[in-house]
Amino acid sequence: MSKNVGKVNFVADLENMISYKGQIAHVENLTGKSASEGKLSSSLPDLLESYLQSRHISLWTHQAETIEAVRAGENVILTTSTASGKTLAFNLPTIERLIKNPFATALYLYPTKALANDQLNVLKTMEKDLGLKLDVATYDGDTSPSSKSRIRLKSRLVVTNPYGLHEYMPSHHLWERFYSQLSIVVIDEAHWYRGIFGSNVALVIRRLRRLLAHYGANPQFVLASGTIANPGEHAKALTGLPHRVVSNDGAPHGPKEFILWDSTTDQGRSPHLQASDLLAHFASNNNQVICFTISRKMAELVARWARDSSHNAKIVAYRAGYSPTDRRKLEEDIRQGRIQGVASTNALELGVNIGQMNVVIMAGYPGTICSMWQQSGRAGRGLEQSLTVLLAFDDPLNQYFIKHPEELFGMPLEHAVVNLSNAHILRGQLLCASYERPLSSEDVRYFGSGFPSIADELVGEGLLSKSSRGYVFQRDFRPTQSVRLNNADEDSIMVFFKDELLETLSPRIALAEVHKGAIFLHHGSSYLVDTFDWENKTVTTSLTSSDLHTETLKNVTISNLVEKYRRDISNGTLHFGQVKVSEDFYAYRLMKYNHVVNTLPLQLPKYEMETMALWLTVPDELANTIRSHGRDYSGGLHAAEHAMIHMMPLLSMCDRHDVGGQSTERHVETREASIFIYDGFRGGIGIAEKAYEQFEELVDIAKKLMQGCRCGDEGCPSCIYDRNCGNGNAPMDKIAATEILESIMFEQQVFSKGIVD
Repeated sequence: MSKNVGKVNFVADLENMISYKGQIAHVENLTGKSASEGKLSSSLPDLLESYLQSRHISLWTHQAETIEAVRAGENVILTTSTASGKTLAFNLPTIERLIKNPFATALYLYPTKALANDQLNVLKTMEKDLGLKLDVATYDGDTSPSSKSRIRLKSRLVVTNPYGLHEYMPSHHLWERFYSQLSIVVIDEAHWYRGIFGSNVALVIRRLRRLLAHYGANPQFVLASGTIANPGEHAKALTGLPHRVVSNDGAPHGPKEFILWDSTTDQGRSPHLQASDLLAHFASNNNQVICFTISRKMAELVARWARDSSHNAKIVAYRAGYSPTDRRKLEEDIRQGRIQGVASTNALELGVNIGQMNVVIMAGYPGTICSMWQQSGRAGRGLEQSLTVLLAFDDPLNQYFIKHPEELFGMPLEHAVVNLSNAHILRGQLLCASYERPLSSEDVRYFGSGFPSIADELVGEGLLSKSSRGYVFQRDFRPTQSVRLNNADEDSIMVFFKDELLETLSPRIALAEVHKGAIFLHHGSSYLVDTFDWENKTVTTSLTSSDLHTETLKNVTISNLVEKYRRDISNGTLHFGQVKVSEDFYAYRLMKYNHVVNTLPLQLPKYEMETMALWLTVPDELANTIRSHGRDYSGGLHAAEHAMIHMMPLLSMCDRHDVGGQSTERHVETREASIFIYDGFRGGIGIAEKAYEQFEELVDIAKKLMQGCRCGDEGCPSCIYDRNCGNGNAPMDKIAATEILESIMFEQQVFSKGIVD
């Protein structure tokens, strides 16, 4: 472990904490970098040149390259580090365009209201300082009706979010002035659009392009993103258009100390309590610190525990679900330094201006390398020294990095994945598009060659009719009211306290989090779930002072296999296709910190979905080999399944819980020993398919996970155990799993999907 400490000795400070138990496993010292300035082929308009000169701003290489690409009429995706000036890189060419063309308009999309409002302030200040009349405005659910009318008539630069765009496009005739002159569409934080949300947003953007073509507009798209492995591919998937990639980061940054904190060395305090210790410590000692947590529930708990143990430091929780007024008040208090510590979900991972943090704590690996660097970048803006602490839990992915820190800091970025062929998502978006304008054969360019067959199905269901104008929406409601962007389910579960609506949840999340007897956290308060009415989609709660929380357990059944791809491997066959998954939430555990207080049965409806999966089948001979070595074959299959699922986030940008799995010595349909890995969303979102394509890498890192863990043959929570395993992590045989994975490595080096006729 290296300890080349800079001006602030963060390591010594942590080692002197009363609660320190040797948790510092590795220190990575990241050096600062000087700026690389760029030049434009011709000057910006005088107003913009004066603006930059008065603020002593010089353009960095990536900013200049972005401006030149926009000037040349190219679509661009800019992918550089946090605080590298991406906002200025797209604001300058946008405003240049609006200055040169007095009729042109621009649309900015941000993934959250918080970020949209933060950036609105930047744009309004810039508009005022330049002396321009652009009528920059935010248009979303918080905008008053009178303001909306004025914005549609006068604004030349409108800021919104995908949810707003989705809701307002059916009234596109009201936007004719704006849409017909739309010249640039900016999509910030493009890496955020992945999975179900990203797949829906990609189709929303295609709906937008379709309407713009109707009004005679063909705008450029300028995307900004955190660093990902496939920026060009992702930009095209989101918009349907090719993009130039700008990735040569010319921004300067200060030195950063990056500490890996192994929470398993202190068995007396849970990882979340250790996170609260660190948050309280830094907030109480003249630091402004943010602690990223893995869930809304833990953001509330960590803030509460840190507040209780701090020396009068102001510590708050921040997460999605707060009212706009509360959210903006928190953001302003953080920005002005009135709050010393924040426990947040990844809602503050994005570029909301929250001031000059100097310490970031990650309570658990955030799931992707991209998110890790995004969160780390929330501290140390400018050239000042900063600290990031990655507090590793005892789960396999976190412990993998504790044992292989060189891979954490040298690992390639993940792929952002969207799935445009998910029929469940596409049918909802087609209904929305047909409501906006009748669908015709020309719309294949937006929605793909599969759209007519889905449209015909909708005709059969009475939702569309086919006429000389094309496919026409037939019902008397707006489909945007029932098509949600962040889940693939039609219905949401509403959670109430008395007459107050606390939150809405997807059915799958509701089964896991708000069943009867669950402890539900909201705004720092604990609510006991009193009733769970599945048919009426409502949950009622009452306040409780309990310090417990709850976790659910489930069993999984996989059936109705429809194979799409297949390929032979050294000792078995790898398949990919559609499956039916049934999840049975059969019990829940009452938890105090990380200790199980009690396990209680549940009687809930099964959650069933058709999704996409890969499955590995291996011949019976392998079982004989494994057993001849005295190993547990079933335990080996089970452990191999867990190991591969735990390592999935290293290949694609997904959460561990975005995928599920099952293993069996003899599946009823394959009639062989089988391991399944499936997408945890209706219709699939491309994660299992990416695993099918990168199966060699997945097997390799799963083996390294198990071989690098010093536990016994049955495994442990740091390698193959899973807290939500329906079988209670039994049987498990880590040695057998390693032998199974070694036996199925590919002989062939050239990848082909092996399409099944």
